[in-house]
Amino acid sequence: MASRRSRRLGSLAAAAAAVVFLLLASAGATATAAGSPDRRPPLVLPLTLFYPNASRLASGSRRGLLGDGRNPNARMRLHDDLLTNGYYTTRLYIGTPSQEFALIVDSGSTVTYVPCATCEQCGNHQDPRFQPDSSSTYKPVKCNVDCTCDNERSQCTYERQYAEMSSSSGVLGEDIVSFGKESELKPQRAVFGCENTETGDLFSQHADGIMGLGRGQLSIMDQLVDKGVISDSFSLCYGGMDVGGGTMVLGGMPAPPDMVFCHSDPNRSPYYNIELKEIHVGGKALRLDPKIFNNKHGTVLDSGTTYAYLPEQAFVAFKDAVTSKVNSLKKIRGPDPNYKDICFAGAGRNVSQLSEVFPDVDMVFGNGQKLSLSPENYLFRHSKVEGAYCLGVFQNGKDPTTLLGGIIVRNTLVTYDRHNEKIGFWKTNCSVLWERLHISEVPSSAPSEFDVGLITVDMSINVTYPDLKPHLHELAELIAKELEIDSRQGIIYRLTQRRVQLPENLGSYQLLEWNVQPLPRRSWFQDHVVSILLGILLVVLLTLSAFLVLIIWRKKFRGQAAYRPVDSVVPEQELQPL
Repeated sequence: MASRRSRRLGSLAAAAAAVVFLLLASAGATATAAGSPDRRPPLVLPLTLFYPNASRLASGSRRGLLGDGRNPNARMRLHDDLLTNGYYTTRLYIGTPSQEFALIVDSGSTVTYVPCATCEQCGNHQDPRFQPDSSSTYKPVKCNVDCTCDNERSQCTYERQYAEMSSSSGVLGEDIVSFGKESELKPQRAVFGCENTETGDLFSQHADGIMGLGRGQLSIMDQLVDKGVISDSFSLCYGGMDVGGGTMVLGGMPAPPDMVFCHSDPNRSPYYNIELKEIHVGGKALRLDPKIFNNKHGTVLDSGTTYAYLPEQAFVAFKDAVTSKVNSLKKIRGPDPNYKDICFAGAGRNVSQLSEVFPDVDMVFGNGQKLSLSPENYLFRHSKVEGAYCLGVFQNGKDPTTLLGGIIVRNTLVTYDRHNEKIGFWKTNCSVLWERLHISEVPSSAPSEFDVGLITVDMSINVTYPDLKPHLHELAELIAKELEIDSRQGIIYRLTQRRVQLPENLGSYQLLEWNVQPLPRRSWFQDHVVSILLGILLVVLLTLSAFLVLIIWRKKFRGQAAYRPVDSVVPEQELQPL
């Protein structure tokens, strides 16, 4: 089961930009959640940067802010899913020649960073660490009055701390950043963090680092907008419960006519917030004061958080309302003994039929518009009991802020229109997003496929389940999904380098042996045998047709009497007797 990820709304310990801070949170914002029933960490509020002057690391005026999709955008694929890893990643290419990284898409973070070759305390992640010396275009961000400097006072540094006590720190560098072959946006120079130390979940996670999409000087969005190369908008579309992956667009894109919008106040908090007024379960509004969703930072969207977290009173009302609608299901223990998850068995594996058992949920915004949620937007699969599901909505400790993570927007196109200060929602199947928007697909960045022969792989799998048989389908889906991830190194390379990651609760694997049998070489005749046979058949048919026409014509000609002049001599014919 995915880890409980609420770290993306973290605290900022040190900055690499201007160093005059504005404290937005009270002292109680960092209180722990030790006393909460589910022992999940509370929402820890950050310090926000205040810039005393107009100097920016990413120079240039803010141009192209129409958000109408007329400027180029960077269309990028999303990988992974919430159930397996608790996050979504995208591929970013840094340096010349480019070095590839899998970064968590995080609207709650403002810095993009990857592990550095000089890192003394970094985990074993998906890709090799960034090698600054191997990039001909890399430049360190030199120490200046607008940043925190390293001990040698030669290079700017950054430091980030998150709610679940993980942290990242390192130096700042500038290099060419590429967004993949599907992107209309050309490679751009950007400032990013080169990690020297990471702790907590950041150390143990499979992904390489973070792609910060929040509001802030070092955000990849702010840097690209400041350069005037994209509109001040970005969109995310997460896959559903059964289908991982999705799409991200940096820059403007056409909005569907029936997209639901709500206001997002950039002055309310450094995070992307919405005006949530009511929650309906099964068509009935929860008996709550609308102000409950407006406390502290209000209702915040965070793509880097896995689940949803509600204030205590709202959570209890939501839990009771859902539980009362599923009396036909059996309540069971959750998959992780460390959490008191609320789970139900007997719903079946078919996600499309969950609405027959679980109620629909509506989120009503301040302008009266509403976003309808299907069960996959508030449930996650039980990893140990087939056909069982658990609530993916939890109490946010004693913190009154409402935090909506990625589970809420499964199979939903979310457009963060920063220029017009609004956020749009459109329910869709993210795997066929472009077809629904009537936008032609850009050629895939994946390598072209061709037949190489029969590949056989022997694997030894160490599982934690006493009986693997009920989980074979789940295991097959996980391996297939992992091998399908876009990789320029190939399937065998991913297996041998142990880059195929199985969930911790499932176990591990070891590649014992692999073999590739190339397709046998065929002669010219074997490659063209079909064409030759078709040609022979065509010649035979034409010959028979011509012969048949000739026979018919000759019979018709012979059946007609020959023409004789009136004065020609003809043999006398004997008269027949009367």
